[in-house]
Amino acid sequence: MAHIVIMGAGIGGMPAAYELRELLPAEHRITVVNKTDYFQFVPSNPWLAVGWRDRETVTLPIAPYLERKKIGFIAKEVTQIDAPGNKLTLIDGQTLDYDYLIIATGPQLAFDEVPGAGPLKSGGGGHTHSICHVDHAQEFFANYEEFLKNPGPIVIGAMPGASCFGPAYEFAMVVDTDLRRRKLRSKVPMTYVTSEPYIGHLGLGGVGDSKSMLESEFRNRHIKWVTNAKTTKVEEGKMFVTEIDDRGNVLKDHEIAFKMAMMLPAFKGVPPVAAVPNLCNPRGMVLIDEFQRSKAYKNIFSAGVCVAIPPVEVTPVATGTPKTGYMIESMMTAICHNIADELVGKPALAKGTWNAVCLADMGDTGAAFVALPQIPPRNVNWFKKGKWVHLAKIAYEKYFMRKLKKGTSEPIYEKYIMGLLGINRLNK
Repeated sequence: MAHIVIMGAGIGGMPAAYELRELLPAEHRITVVNKTDYFQFVPSNPWLAVGWRDRETVTLPIAPYLERKKIGFIAKEVTQIDAPGNKLTLIDGQTLDYDYLIIATGPQLAFDEVPGAGPLKSGGGGHTHSICHVDHAQEFFANYEEFLKNPGPIVIGAMPGASCFGPAYEFAMVVDTDLRRRKLRSKVPMTYVTSEPYIGHLGLGGVGDSKSMLESEFRNRHIKWVTNAKTTKVEEGKMFVTEIDDRGNVLKDHEIAFKMAMMLPAFKGVPPVAAVPNLCNPRGMVLIDEFQRSKAYKNIFSAGVCVAIPPVEVTPVATGTPKTGYMIESMMTAICHNIADELVGKPALAKGTWNAVCLADMGDTGAAFVALPQIPPRNVNWFKKGKWVHLAKIAYEKYFMRKLKKGTSEPIYEKYIMGLLGINRLNK
């Protein structure tokens, strides 16, 4: 009998638990360990931050759904991983032995890398908001309600080293749409500040016509932008940004006034993962082989935002590579099949795809991009927008939450999203 522990219960960890339960005989134990007792559907946080969703819609209690499938659950923070000893230590001193460990923690948000950055109340102590966590989105909305009584400038974007740009574009246009609906847009100057070398880079070197289409969208919505932006510090109501040219030289120093700001931070590994010798790169992201296995520990697998993926290209300001929903889904499926095969004496041969597929809502329309493979040159390289993407994003939220309540590992991207995008096989 083997004990498989999954560290993290997000959009990768929860489906992985269900898929393992479907693949493995009942004698094998599966335990999920998560810092909180609830699941949060992070892709809905932009809507939550402007009041289009409430917390109950985008979160679920974890225990009852896992217990129905005979999957163990511990709602405690992991403080140490003893990789040679195959043991976790939890925040209360409890220890948990494992035969296989799947690390699916997501990242630590590196607000500390820019002085003055981060949510004031829920994890940063600074002057910028985030939509990376349900608590952060709720804090934004609480301040946003006050902001609407006396509007002013808004800054939205991504800090140096960020690797998740789709939600920043998404949020800029969701806020624009919400303000127009409230007939307040004319009172709110908006600026998009990003480490990307150009609008539509997305951490992927651009996808199809993403540059021209997103620039056009920003112009139509009267959103100004600063690219190659190295945000150096944030003070109350002021963001200090150094704009870099293509050769890495200072082009211009900006002091951008704001009344509200949402800046996605750079990511790094969570402390107990980053502290394991030889497991991670210098930023604490897990180093894996093509089978999603740790390069140092053969019984540790990892997937999602917490794994190390090199940048698509060198940029004047540090810019990371995103991990999209389809990629995470594919990585987790590969891990589950590899563990199942090893338990019956077969070699682990399943590979996840590094294809990038993303749906981004724009409030009243949306944009979708497909990059196959993620790193150029590509077999498929396109970017489309339209009302259908807005509707597809809503459907994705509903499908995913239904999937968790049903306790199924149903592959949403394979089953639904590919059909919406008119693609037969993403991993070929």
